[in-house]
Amino acid sequence: MIQTIAFDVGETLVRDDRYWASWADWLGAPRHTVSALVGAVVAQGRDNADALRLIRPGLDVAAEYAAREAAGRGEHLDDTDLYDDVRPALAALQALGVRVIIAGNQTIRAGELLRGLDLPVDVIATSGEWGCAKPAREFFDRVVDVAGTPRRSILYVGDHPANDAIPAAAAGLRAAHLRRGPWGHLWADAPQVRDTADWVIDSLHDLLDVVAGS
Repeated sequence: MIQTIAFDVGETLVRDDRYWASWADWLGAPRHTVSALVGAVVAQGRDNADALRLIRPGLDVAAEYAAREAAGRGEHLDDTDLYDDVRPALAALQALGVRVIIAGNQTIRAGELLRGLDLPVDVIATSGEWGCAKPAREFFDRVVDVAGTPRRSILYVGDHPANDAIPAAAAGLRAAHLRRGPWGHLWADAPQVRDTADWVIDSLHDLLDVVAGS
């Protein structure tokens, strides 16, 4: 029985449009160029930040992030960044008695911004706050700790198989691959995803049926 559902953030709950557009503007590159390069490195299985380093070789992403924050051009999140199904689906899951957690590879600042959205969730945590990041086993162990329910009763939902479904399953959690965003669509039908994920879903609303059937 699914008692807890934990969610990835980028391209699971939140569109990444603003994030990459802001980087393009900061680096003085066309937004389409950045978007295309992100897609290219994703298809190659590389780190997202490699797209930025292709534009500016040797870029220190952490230093540039700090510079953006200092210039008042740092991270921003509001309701327009959320996918349409986020609030209603999360609220419906809570109404069913499911413990709802947001836990992704985000900064401390992103955690603050997510809490400011007043989402219907029980816990919000980021890798920046925990000091460990997906796909490390330690990250998923922390998810188990904050869930407070048995490991096999926890479902982790995300769009990136290498960071979400595969390591979640390896850590003993249930896993759902969300067909959303570039990663989610690109790998939804990959044999490893189909063999590893307990469910492949197209919407967060599909999780209501998952819970009912578990």
